[in-house]
Amino acid sequence: MVADQNSTIELGMAELRAVAGYAAQCARPALAIFERSRPDDGRPRAAIDAAQAFADGARRSKAIRDSAWAANRAYQETRDAGQTAASDAARAAVAAASAAFLHPLAKATQVKHILGAAAHAARALELDAGDDPDVGIDHIERAAGLAAPVVVSVLARYPNAPGGGGRAGELLRRLDASLRRPPTGR
Repeated sequence: MVADQNSTIELGMAELRAVAGYAAQCARPALAIFERSRPDDGRPRAAIDAAQAFADGARRSKAIRDSAWAANRAYQETRDAGQTAASDAARAAVAAASAAFLHPLAKATQVKHILGAAAHAARALELDAGDDPDVGIDHIERAAGLAAPVVVSVLARYPNAPGGGGRAGELLRRLDASLRRPPTGR
């Protein structure tokens, strides 16, 4: 049962690590898109690596936040340069690093910390494929399959994903709904 939006949610360090590892795993496929556009810019890779290091047991530190901010600057630069696929790939990296800082507040916006990396990676892959929505849906379906039970359990404590966010927001809500749907028996 989801708590009301003024309450806090119990989150253990193992759960935060699982969410960050999931986010890093979902963001990584889009990294090649960014690096093809900006081969000398390691900021998004560093953000994903920092999220994975945290997932693997490293301390949750300012270095993770710094890597997220650096990847955010890479996102802004590619956005401003009209490199839309690379821009969403960088946003996926920002979301991966930010997953380590999921807040225990029962707010729909926190779902972006859990699923944002997958949604932005899906959008980057879509854009890279000529804005083919099937490519994004395929990534969302793979991301749903990657979600460990602990990630789904954490997600279930939060309200449904918020509205808005353009196509990446649509992909986020699709993944959110998929993970909240009870499994069908065979």
